[in-house]
Amino acid sequence: MRQEDNGNEPGASMPTTTLTLAQLNAASPAEFAALLAGTYEHSPWVAEAAAAQRPFATLAALKLALVRSVREAGRERQLVLIRAHPELAGKAMVSKTLTAESTNEQGKAGLTDCTPEEFAHIQKLNADYNAKFGWPFILAVRGPRGLGLHRREIIATFERRLASHPDFEFAEALRNIHRIAEMRLADKFGATPDDGNRVWDWAEQLARHSDPGFAEAGQLTVTYLTEAHRACARDIAQWMREDCGFDAVHIDAVGNVVGVYEGSDAAAPRLLTGSHYDTVRNGGKYDGRLGIFVPMAVVRELKRSGRRLRHGLEVVAFAEEEGQRYKATFLGSGAITGHFDAAWLDQRDADGVPMREAMKAAGLASGGPDGLAAIARLKRDPARYLGFVEVHIEQGPVLNELDLPLGIVTSINGSVRHLCEITGQASHAGTTPMDRRRDAATAAAQLVLFLEARAAAVPDLVGTVGMLEVPSGSINVVPGRCRFSLDIRATTNEVRDACERDTLAELARLTRRRGLQYSAEMTIRAAAAPSAAAWQQRWEAAVQHLGLPVFRMPSGAGHDAMKLHEVMPQAMLFVRGQNSGISHNPLESTANEDIELAVRAFGHLYENL
Repeated sequence: MRQEDNGNEPGASMPTTTLTLAQLNAASPAEFAALLAGTYEHSPWVAEAAAAQRPFATLAALKLALVRSVREAGRERQLVLIRAHPELAGKAMVSKTLTAESTNEQGKAGLTDCTPEEFAHIQKLNADYNAKFGWPFILAVRGPRGLGLHRREIIATFERRLASHPDFEFAEALRNIHRIAEMRLADKFGATPDDGNRVWDWAEQLARHSDPGFAEAGQLTVTYLTEAHRACARDIAQWMREDCGFDAVHIDAVGNVVGVYEGSDAAAPRLLTGSHYDTVRNGGKYDGRLGIFVPMAVVRELKRSGRRLRHGLEVVAFAEEEGQRYKATFLGSGAITGHFDAAWLDQRDADGVPMREAMKAAGLASGGPDGLAAIARLKRDPARYLGFVEVHIEQGPVLNELDLPLGIVTSINGSVRHLCEITGQASHAGTTPMDRRRDAATAAAQLVLFLEARAAAVPDLVGTVGMLEVPSGSINVVPGRCRFSLDIRATTNEVRDACERDTLAELARLTRRRGLQYSAEMTIRAAAAPSAAAWQQRWEAAVQHLGLPVFRMPSGAGHDAMKLHEVMPQAMLFVRGQNSGISHNPLESTANEDIELAVRAFGHLYENL
């Protein structure tokens, strides 16, 4: 396993002078490369190639130029760069010949404190990795916050990536090299992503709350109005008041946390923003929550500097978006838009608790005798708002693969979901001939494969069966029942609906031919939500201001912005995720530097209304 260092000779001291962009822009090509020595491990050619792209107006632009130098170098030179990195917890560490930077980094990760068993395990992983891929394992061990990963995390990542495909692992090595270079540049420039660190820390602190059964397993799960959910609301409200200085903060009738920072013109419409703080089961720390914390950081800086802009800012931490405890989705934002369905109150969770009772137990006004009236009062008047903007982690691999920190959302895909059940006849697996079975599971399996092929045949259409179970199944019983979900999404409603019709028709055909029964209950239908042109352009201007290229992309995931789209203009900004952009997963992650850029982009958009 290879570890980052600054490329200097062993024992070299850490840099003591602060580099500036003005110095770099004025330097000769040779001086430019010398000033950036060690940013990319023993590879001055990276800086030499980037020098021609000067002048750089921002540090983000410099980083991107260095990334492009590597991307355009070709595979052979990239392989040389990968192989230039020294092993982590290897011979250099044992002999104490690492540079000061590497010693510091390995120390932060706890690798200098490895037990003999851990050290032996790492050496075995090193050998296996090199044998499989032909290059060293590379990991930015300072981590997404820059404080250093724990050696447990390092070993777990090593084990996970050892199972990767060579093409993926080659690209992942380069992505980690760019992250290593990013942190080294921050050291050279004395640039600390204070807002990015603060948002990252808020996400970590909020993640200490998790529902029973998941908390004990170290998993993050926060579903609507559980104790963990209510604790999250209290924390967010407290941070809005005490850390950020919002003028007014409250938890509303459905559990949304609402913070208002008044503008200098009380008659001017506000900008509305926010996202959700509930999670899927065993999910990640940034889905939804990033869109709450980024504008909170902007308000905090405005308050600290004693500034108010003309338009006020209203940040809403939506209480529910994921539909995990109850079948309702976009409950929090639906209440804001006036689309709360009264029938939701009678829905029951897996334990038989009606939503109305959960609201009452949480002390919300919606659980009282005039609950519907209290919810109805949450509806916002669109005329009092400029529009809605949302920052969100991408939840996909695109930005990660392109080495871009930010993306502009052009449209949110329309989606439809069904909960389905096929009913046949449970019977003995040994005595029921194959031609006499009424097997519910095999019918469901055929439908899964049909949906996969149907969605793959059309661009920007996706179909998923995310839940598939045989209730009370047994190894020696032909399945008599099978429950499953359907999730179909597309950039247009027409493409989505055509796939839905074909899939349900296939379900009817399969069950009829096999002598089975079925049911299909639609739980959500959300229209596609194209971004408002003017607001998309504001995000684009903010990204360009940071010295980054504008990259436009659709969102395949659903967001609260879809509900707000029904009553006011909306547009979204995506932030790159790490670990191939995986989301709805404990590996969901993003880096402090990328969060910092998101905060600056939001601040630029808000300041230029």
